[in-house]
Amino acid sequence: MLALTRKKGESIIVGDNIEVVVLGITGEQVRLGILAPKTVAVHRKEIYEQIRNENKEAMKNVREKIKDLKT
Repeated sequence: MLALTRKKGESIIVGDNIEVVVLGITGEQVRLGILAPKTVAVHRKEIYEQIRNENKEAMKNVREKIKDLKT
């Protein structure tokens, strides 16, 4: 993991086309802005994991339905 120190208004670049900007800092909370192409999905980690788990569950249901159709 790369650890960086940034101040309000400063940013980092990820790859060639994603910029993460520190918008503000209040106590222990940091507000970030993310500039990325519309083709790049940006999610909070907990939302990403929820989407991934829902997709896995949906695929399991599809596999079960296909299996039922075969019998």
